[in-house]
Amino acid sequence: MAFAAADALPADWREGLFLGRAQLPEGPSPILIERGCVYDMAAVAPTVSALVEARHFTGAGGKPIAGPDGLTLLSPIDLHCVKAAGVTFAISALERVIEERANGDPAAAAAVRTRIEDRIGGSLRAVVPGTGEAAALKRVLMDDGLWSQYLEVAIGPDAEIFTKSPVLSTVGWGAEIGIRSDSTWNNPEPEIVLLVSADGTPVGATLGNDVNLRDFEGRSALLLGKAKDNNASCSIGPLVRLFDQGFTMDDVRSAEVALVVEGADGFRLDGHSAMDQISRDPLDLVRQALSEHQYPDGFCLFLGTLFAPIQDRDAPGRGFTHKIGDRVTVASPRLGRLVNHVTTSKAAPPWSEGIGALMRNLAGRGLLARPISR
Repeated sequence: MAFAAADALPADWREGLFLGRAQLPEGPSPILIERGCVYDMAAVAPTVSALVEARHFTGAGGKPIAGPDGLTLLSPIDLHCVKAAGVTFAISALERVIEERANGDPAAAAAVRTRIEDRIGGSLRAVVPGTGEAAALKRVLMDDGLWSQYLEVAIGPDAEIFTKSPVLSTVGWGAEIGIRSDSTWNNPEPEIVLLVSADGTPVGATLGNDVNLRDFEGRSALLLGKAKDNNASCSIGPLVRLFDQGFTMDDVRSAEVALVVEGADGFRLDGHSAMDQISRDPLDLVRQALSEHQYPDGFCLFLGTLFAPIQDRDAPGRGFTHKIGDRVTVASPRLGRLVNHVTTSKAAPPWSEGIGALMRNLAGRGLLARPISR
């Protein structure tokens, strides 16, 4: 796919400040878009991570390059750990419980959904995690035999924070995204992703697709690794919008995230996720990710999704699952549009450029010996 700014970036992209990565002829480079101008920032800092740590969010010292149209965009992060917060919305919490009770069988999900929603749907949406009211609801649900490990992280004091994907394994705008070839019940998860520096400061936000396998995790939460971490199963982009006077954390808190899935079979799925429905504040999720860990190269954090697709695609009652060739668009007015096509993790281009390959490329370009400008 040829990148076109008008199709991928927000309408006000010429007024915003954007950070990302592009595959240039000499290799991958961090890029910065400032006041509509694009700069190759490799001469300032060889990686996005180093640029963030230097807080060098100006094109000064960078090499002006042609506008964003036609660039080969990569995922906008590089050395950052990829973390994700799960079950941060009441609806997604209910869907995880449904998967668990249905043992990963989509045919059984409809009946389970009705029973669970009727019993605890309203209560779950009203409670604040970690409060006395949440503890009281837990006792009631345990007495009713409805308690679940997913409800523990939905309303308990501790958020679910897991590692989604290895460093440098994420894919970007226009890339294929992968689902396991042996999965029969899966879905996209449109999310906002925070970019966080090593000292725990969120510096910007972007869009992400935390591709999810409902059948695997529904059979056992211990299969989370297989459900979440597969080749090309994590998409981020198109670019990170850096926080400034025109874009703040409050814009993240109030963001609307839209999802469109368009199948080669003519199927179309529309959904949305409203960040004002999240049960935990984004800064609390960042704090919990950092409570017992350090990330010297920074990290990104998926904030979770309200979206849980239940629209039937094939047989009645079986809900939604992906098909090869689906076009998935995740969009938000202040962040742009992240577009990918679905394939299997086996058929997607293999992940072959890891940390070693990146370091060799940067060393060959003479970029590692240069001091980082601050």
